[in-house]
Amino acid sequence: MTTLSFGMPSLLEAGGLEDNAALCRQLGLRFVELNMNLPDYQCGMLTAQQLCETGRKYGVFFTFHLDEQLDPCSFNPLAARAYRQTAVQTLLLAQAAGSPVVTMHMAQGVYFTLPEKKAYLYEQYFARYQQGLLAFRQAVEQAARGENGPLLCIENTNWANAPFIRKGVAFLLQSNRFALTLDTGHSWAANRADEGFMLRTGRLRHMHLHDAQNRRDHLPLGSGALTKGEYLNLAGQYHCRIVLETKTIAGLTQSVQWLRQNGYLAL
Repeated sequence: MTTLSFGMPSLLEAGGLEDNAALCRQLGLRFVELNMNLPDYQCGMLTAQQLCETGRKYGVFFTFHLDEQLDPCSFNPLAARAYRQTAVQTLLLAQAAGSPVVTMHMAQGVYFTLPEKKAYLYEQYFARYQQGLLAFRQAVEQAARGENGPLLCIENTNWANAPFIRKGVAFLLQSNRFALTLDTGHSWAANRADEGFMLRTGRLRHMHLHDAQNRRDHLPLGSGALTKGEYLNLAGQYHCRIVLETKTIAGLTQSVQWLRQNGYLAL
């Protein structure tokens, strides 16, 4: 079996950077994905030296998850510039700290609710949207230089309901600085509608693994209907790092126990 690299998200109840790193080591995991929606993990609150020293102390490393509201294609040029700068600063910090991956969501933007449908402004003004994507892609390419620079991995968030996003993802993937994060729970809740597109790109590099039941996700492994073995095999095939993305210590511990009981993680 391919050796898999498992990590955890930064948890609210675990405290700050060092406490999350200590929990990561205690559970036998390899890395912590820092959620940049939280105030403690903003670029101005972290240094590469701090990340490297904490990582060495606990034998772990860090990846990043950008603020979920990040929208570098905003039609407001001041907002778009600020979001681009946020992504660039994060990539520079990740590179200095030896972090291999930064994950982001693709914003759907504003939509107008019409009698017959939702009219997404990014779809209506796709040429303007693509200009924003181009500026973003160029900024990322300038920031994440070198073969060992961090990848900016785009996470699936039910793109099938917004085809313009899938086009936008394909446009960003024309650059080798971008790749994909497969969130298994999001995919399961969306009837796996985006997986075919993601796998055809050949650019899957990161995974958020959690169980799912019907339309509920972020469940501990072993508590839902997700075909976990299939996704773990997929992670091995594409050399993905895997975040056990549950939101509590209890759920994370349950997921670790499931992996150990099923031979995916050493006892």
